[in-house]
Amino acid sequence: RSIEERRVRLTENNLIFATNYSFSKNNQNGITDNSFHRFRFKVESAGNLLSALSYIVPFNQNANGNLLVFSVPYSQYIKTEFDYSKYWDLRRSNVLAFRSFFGIAIPYGNSDNIPFVRSYFAGGSNDNRAWSPYSLGPGRTKEINDFNEANLKIAFNLEYRFPVVGSLKGALFADAGNIWNVFDSEEDPEKTFNGFESLADIALGTGFGIRYDFTYFLIRVDLGFKTYNPAEEISKRWFRDYNFANSVLQIGINYPF
Repeated sequence: RSIEERRVRLTENNLIFATNYSFSKNNQNGITDNSFHRFRFKVESAGNLLSALSYIVPFNQNANGNLLVFSVPYSQYIKTEFDYSKYWDLRRSNVLAFRSFFGIAIPYGNSDNIPFVRSYFAGGSNDNRAWSPYSLGPGRTKEINDFNEANLKIAFNLEYRFPVVGSLKGALFADAGNIWNVFDSEEDPEKTFNGFESLADIALGTGFGIRYDFTYFLIRVDLGFKTYNPAEEISKRWFRDYNFANSVLQIGINYPF
């Protein structure tokens, strides 16, 4: 996108009148239990009440035909998320952790796309650690210095956690996933999800990290490497040169999942 398009996208006003429902289940028995699973489901709907009201009260429209409330277009969409994590206790403070995430937000009615604050991004200390926040995707695009976002996200994370000495801990990890546009106004085939063939755009980052446990919270430093980068040419997508110059440093508080 051009700089002007990005400026408009980041600064546009949207009225979000939404309701949501969340369900979560966690079978962990105390903070010392390292063998458990977590599940979270969330659905959010926006704009339906205002859409129904528009049949009774005449709303003004902007140049694009969007209905306005207090001179601001209201957003209309349905958003659903599934988040599942599983942890295996391998004894002697060794833990294998796995997370999967799927989220989709579909605009309709008064909206052609999802508001920026409700869209998905990829990369960062709690996501794919081989990419900086907002720098991965959508799809196989390669846009630099941009706030890349979309309305469909798939993510998988696998992490092996082990003690080093005292309160110092280590980790080996693999993060996979990406974001895409789907059912919205985006038409670029490199950004849109087109079925199973788009799964080739799933990026893979691997790396290692150290963590210091302060009992009540944990500080971690992770180094991620772009092991498979869908934005590169096909012959260059698999990463072969593992050195610190090609790594991405991530700093976070507590575990990423």
